[in-house]
Amino acid sequence: MDSQINVCILTVSDRSFQGLREDLTGPALKMTIEAAGWKVVKTAIVPDEQSEIEAFLISTIENDGADLILTAGGTGFAPRDVTPEATLAVVERSAPGIAEAIRADSLKITPHGMLSRGMAGIYQKTLIVNLSGSPNAAVEQFEVIAPVIPHAISLLREDPDSEKGHQKLTRSARS
Repeated sequence: MDSQINVCILTVSDRSFQGLREDLTGPALKMTIEAAGWKVVKTAIVPDEQSEIEAFLISTIENDGADLILTAGGTGFAPRDVTPEATLAVVERSAPGIAEAIRADSLKITPHGMLSRGMAGIYQKTLIVNLSGSPNAAVEQFEVIAPVIPHAISLLREDPDSEKGHQKLTRSARS
């Protein structure tokens, strides 16, 4: 099967959508993803509107062949932070371990990591992961999940060799 991972990056920000603030997060993620050898097939900016986020996610999955959609922004406590709700409305199955890993790692950097409401889930054969809106945080969060993404995509594609992707840490590597 094709081992190329096709990624879409969606920045969720009223100010960036309106042109009042430059989107720094999308480009930072794009550079990091391409450095990992993956292909960014689409980037976009939408406002913090649940219906627009949902429509974008569904349209991208059905029309653009994305294996992975990374959203950036809209995961906090502000009233207009609705990215997790939009994602939850779209996904068919959740992937809580991914969001838990992101929060656990973020807590090592700042106690504000516990304020992230980001989630992850699957729609059809595409994985959707919510990342923070800050460029540094989004890249750090991507780096936390990047090691498992190829295996996750292989499983979603029903690659017959996907079970070969399981790796067990030795006891010394776990401590």
